[in-house]
Amino acid sequence: MIKRMIIMLLIVGLLLGGVFWFIQFKTKMIKQFITAGGVPVQTVSTTTASAMDWTSGLESVGTVRAVQGVDVSSEVAGIVEQLYFHQGDNVKAGAPLLQLRDREEQSKLKSLASAAEIARITYNRDKALLRVHAISQQVVDNDKANLDIALAHTVEQQVLIAKKRILAPFDGQLGLRNVDLGQHLDVGAAIVTLQNLHKVYVDFYMPQQALATLKPLQQVTVKTDVYPEQDFPGEITVINPKVDEKTRNVQVRATLANPGHKLLPGLYVTVAIATNREQHFITLPRTAISFNPYGALVYRVENSGKDDKGNPKLLAKQVFVTTGETRGDQIAVTQGIQEGDTIITSGQIKLRNSSPVRVDNSVQPKNDAAPTPIDQ
Repeated sequence: MIKRMIIMLLIVGLLLGGVFWFIQFKTKMIKQFITAGGVPVQTVSTTTASAMDWTSGLESVGTVRAVQGVDVSSEVAGIVEQLYFHQGDNVKAGAPLLQLRDREEQSKLKSLASAAEIARITYNRDKALLRVHAISQQVVDNDKANLDIALAHTVEQQVLIAKKRILAPFDGQLGLRNVDLGQHLDVGAAIVTLQNLHKVYVDFYMPQQALATLKPLQQVTVKTDVYPEQDFPGEITVINPKVDEKTRNVQVRATLANPGHKLLPGLYVTVAIATNREQHFITLPRTAISFNPYGALVYRVENSGKDDKGNPKLLAKQVFVTTGETRGDQIAVTQGIQEGDTIITSGQIKLRNSSPVRVDNSVQPKNDAAPTPIDQ
């Protein structure tokens, strides 16, 4: 019995030892295979870092607002009795737009006017009696007070009636009508939008660092994707005298002429502000820059000698850089690389520091300072 137990343990030990040896052998062979193969060479495209002079400028995004624009509404409630405008009309200041029903108010005005006339007659009669000392001064004073009260009530009623007739507050173009005949109009309800489009404002924000270069009457250029081929010139009108303490941005307003009424309130636009300062920058295509939580980096190609076949042995070296302004497909690099460095522009996702690379520049990413959309 003991002999059988010993034989069984020996067999189990041999089996376990064989399994352990096989695992170790497999691991060793895999390691030798990987070591023999080396790190694979990655194919990349490159560009030479070049320097150019850029005219410094500031850019932002803004919103178009009418110099004069309002949603016309009523101060009083009532039933819409008459409409005097058509949607999209151009109107002059003071043009009637809408009439609310005012028959009750007109009747009350006649009653108040009659009361005021009686008060006037009484006052004039009592003044004549005072001259012959037939009544006291106190009676005449009461008559004068009653006349003033009656006249004030009459004027108050006239003002109420005038509010029932809605007039255009300024010249401009009307929009969509929001009311119909017979509708009950609530106080403050929008009737129609009225926008004066001969001139427009563009409101935008700039970081507080830009305050040193911003000033009133400074020229700006506005562009919109609605009219990509057209520039809209203007000038800075107001720089808000307060910086937003949450964003540290300052609001700026520019005024533009609006020929053809092409810029509509609410439109999204880009704003370029020229500062007329030229700066010397090293520029790269945007695709050459990799951004991560630690900063911006590029891969610089370095020659580390020759391989066994006598070909140049190229390695990709990580370099952290500081970026600046952007122009179209280009980005300025202020620190980290030198003019003439060979920088990888595509294929970085496959790279690590000191990865061997092979250069193939048959296809290059775009590097245009002023790209234009192309339909393909």
